[in-house]
Amino acid sequence: MFTLVVMAAGLGSRFGGTKQLAQVGPNGEAFLDFAIADAAAAGADRVVLIVRSDIEADVQRHFEARGGLPGDLDVAYVCQDEHGPTRPKPWGTAHAVLSAAEAVAGPFMVCNADDYYGPTAYDALAHAIHGMADDEAGLCGYRLDHTLPAEGAVTRGVCQVDGDRLTGIVEREGISRADNHLPEDTIVSMNLWAFSPTFFDALGDGYERFLEEHRDSPTAEYLLPHAVATEMERGALTVKVVTTEETWIGVTNPDDLKVAQAALKSR
Repeated sequence: MFTLVVMAAGLGSRFGGTKQLAQVGPNGEAFLDFAIADAAAAGADRVVLIVRSDIEADVQRHFEARGGLPGDLDVAYVCQDEHGPTRPKPWGTAHAVLSAAEAVAGPFMVCNADDYYGPTAYDALAHAIHGMADDEAGLCGYRLDHTLPAEGAVTRGVCQVDGDRLTGIVEREGISRADNHLPEDTIVSMNLWAFSPTFFDALGDGYERFLEEHRDSPTAEYLLPHAVATEMERGALTVKVVTTEETWIGVTNPDDLKVAQAALKSR
């Protein structure tokens, strides 16, 4: 058993609304509905939803309208904006995960609320999470060509892998189907992770260092890949990479919504 931590506190500024609750599925599902159902099927027994205070009630009403969460899942809500200094923009994905520390007791997965990962991705990571040591983590990697939209450019975390171990992630901007110089089977991260609860200690230490430098910044973000990389560089963490043949589906701009809806309907 494990906890699924869903990062749902983003502003969705480019999308122009609460992207976390956009109806993308054929029955009105949001991305997070698929994430929770697929994680539950893979063995999750608890869900922690990281939200903002101003959308917490909307998220709760979403689940109430859909008849609740699947099965006997335990659920907790954490408001990211109630942790750390106050500012309009959230402090980043690593801070989001850190804000859930008191709501998580054992091993946990982390996912974005506005991405569709596919059931076999959760299955693969669930197998990796069992028996994971305190100094280990897991990452589900995707083929690059399974993550590129039909139009437009994106940023991807390109993984450097030795065997089944992550040795680094390099952020590459401006990747598109029309302009891509990387092999199609290049492994990239879409922020689907597995961690031991001891990782919260590292996140807390990293966040304190981050605030020392960026406390007064209105935009700086404490990001999960950077926090993982820091622990890897210290020799305090190794990351096992599992891969999936799933096709990632997501939305960034309003025009992406119809494309995502068509893709999920076809599945």
